[in-house]
Amino acid sequence: MTEAGTAPDTRSSPFDSQGWRDVRRADFGPANAVPTMLSPMERKFYLWLAEHWARDRGAIVDLGSFVGGSTACLAQGRARAGRVAGIHAYDRFRASEGVKENLLYPGGIAPFEGEDIYPLAQLLLAPFSPPVLLHKGAIEAEHWTEGPIEILCVDAAKTTLVADRIAEEFFPHLIPGRSVVIQQDYLHWKVPWIPAQMEWLSDCFTPVAIVPNNTAAFLCTRVPGAADLAAARLAGQADHAIQAGLLGASARIAPFGVTDRLERQRLALELNPGARAAKRFRVRP
Repeated sequence: MTEAGTAPDTRSSPFDSQGWRDVRRADFGPANAVPTMLSPMERKFYLWLAEHWARDRGAIVDLGSFVGGSTACLAQGRARAGRVAGIHAYDRFRASEGVKENLLYPGGIAPFEGEDIYPLAQLLLAPFSPPVLLHKGAIEAEHWTEGPIEILCVDAAKTTLVADRIAEEFFPHLIPGRSVVIQQDYLHWKVPWIPAQMEWLSDCFTPVAIVPNNTAAFLCTRVPGAADLAAARLAGQADHAIQAGLLGASARIAPFGVTDRLERQRLALELNPGARAAKRFRVRP
């Protein structure tokens, strides 16, 4: 185990063996019943991380839980390891009729009225013990007061505003040499600010895994301080600054063979100048 405050030797990292590829469908248990937008390999990674990496050194935080699919994978991994760290799932817990028809109903959920999926998330996550704590509302308005965070899953940085708030509110509670941050949209073409911001925080995070479709995982090597977070703030950054961050990220992530994905993000920003929300990216590269 790496001592606090020292950078880990990622050459001998457990991530190198990609053990999550060996996770079987049966390993998911009750998590198989929870609809999710994650790819099959991303689901495996979430379960593997909670089972084989976490050590109850801090909480597990899932930012952007939807109806609980990603959270269920984390909870099942925790259960398989016999650990008890708190799992906190954050979301607005709302789903449009289109999402319900395309994802929830085909996933075995009975049709229901309205957009509120909070009761459904409660029901689907009820089999897991200790209970998962659900936080309903805008993530950018949340304040973290529950101590250290060992695993931080981010699937909510759909705007630069939210990305900044997540970094400022949750990153200071990470554990150096132990905490893993999952950026679930790291390679998605509509959110080029995520790799740029992680590159500006490269003194604090080391990439350890790329998981299809869009996920990148980072090991915290140093807890970002106020100066680090200020330097990595996306608010007010011009397109050319984000482009520069993308170029730096591309060089650092090159060993994982996904530089073409970052180039697509760069082109997307050129085609959608000034866009700072995923829904504003209307021209596909």
